[in-house]
Amino acid sequence: MACVPVSLLQKHKIRFQGCKGSNIPLQFNCPMDNCHSMNIREEFEKREKGFMSPFGCLSAESRGRMKKEEPCPIRTVFQVDRDRIVYSNAFRRLKYKTQVFLSPLGDQYRTRLTHTLEVAEMARTIARAMRLNEDLVEAIALAHDLGHTPFGHGGETVLKEIYSHDFSHKEQSLRVVDIIENNGQGLNLTYEVRDGILKHSKGYGKIIPDDPDEQAYTAEGNIVRIADIMAYLNHDLDDSIRSSVVNQDQVPDSCIKILGRTHSERANTMIKDLLFSTNVRDGELCLQMSDEVYGTMTELREFLYENVYRSPQVHQEFVKAKKILSELYTCCLGNKKMLQRELKAMEMETCNHLNQPNERIVCDFIASITDRYALDLYSKIFFPSPQY
Repeated sequence: MACVPVSLLQKHKIRFQGCKGSNIPLQFNCPMDNCHSMNIREEFEKREKGFMSPFGCLSAESRGRMKKEEPCPIRTVFQVDRDRIVYSNAFRRLKYKTQVFLSPLGDQYRTRLTHTLEVAEMARTIARAMRLNEDLVEAIALAHDLGHTPFGHGGETVLKEIYSHDFSHKEQSLRVVDIIENNGQGLNLTYEVRDGILKHSKGYGKIIPDDPDEQAYTAEGNIVRIADIMAYLNHDLDDSIRSSVVNQDQVPDSCIKILGRTHSERANTMIKDLLFSTNVRDGELCLQMSDEVYGTMTELREFLYENVYRSPQVHQEFVKAKKILSELYTCCLGNKKMLQRELKAMEMETCNHLNQPNERIVCDFIASITDRYALDLYSKIFFPSPQY
């Protein structure tokens, strides 16, 4: 690595203020032409234009934020978004939210947080190979499940039943970053990240949608959607075998033969197939997979739905979870003092600056709490506390 002459460093000393006490030599490879007139963010944006695929979303060409703000001199807009997400309360809570198995005792089981990290890793790998914007896919991936309820999709079903049929975790995730976080001010993320959050969920729909309305505005957003299902197909099968809900012999032979037997083999197969099947059509990037791999992924998803997500063992626990969340919802509606106390504990007491109905506030609260928080609160409210 070439060492930049001291004279040049002196010209750029404004960029290194605050580092005076460091013993680390200031060595880096940086094109020095016109460097003195550009800040670090601008230099990075310039490199993006020279490196990124024409189908990638350039940081400098973002459609912007809902509220205008001064750009960071060091980070691009999508790097800023990623950092805001990682430091949010909602992101930290993901570590105690269910992926498939409720409040698992084994340390090896996935949680909503580890799922999120696996999605981000797979999405970054794909974006890097396609020369798309890695920072954008990472920001979308890290935020895509921020609005997920406790107890997984069981919690989402409860809020659909008792609050609104229109409730969905993808819209709640957008609500978290727009309204609930940062003491009711939201994170003020870019349009591209917000759009990717909203378009990530597919339910039981197609892995790669045909309907343009279901597709994200950016290629990066569509990559997160695909990485999401790649991740959960892999780790949900892994955890299901670990928990003995299913055994290896039950997995369809085609899934093992085509996708692979191990987590890493399946991930490699899916990612490589997407990379080598994707093509350009009529000037547009068309994310595609081979019929063989796409069909096998669909078969694996059907297997998981029938044998894991709807299995007696998992379903029985979700029935219990639905009872807990339903009773907490009703209790919070009828006890405003308790609700305000819990909202304060969650740093959410000021998130109702739009003066919304009490039902909406309770829904936000229930969707935000973790499995552990829900169980502790339920025990505190409904279990007797003997006095000695």
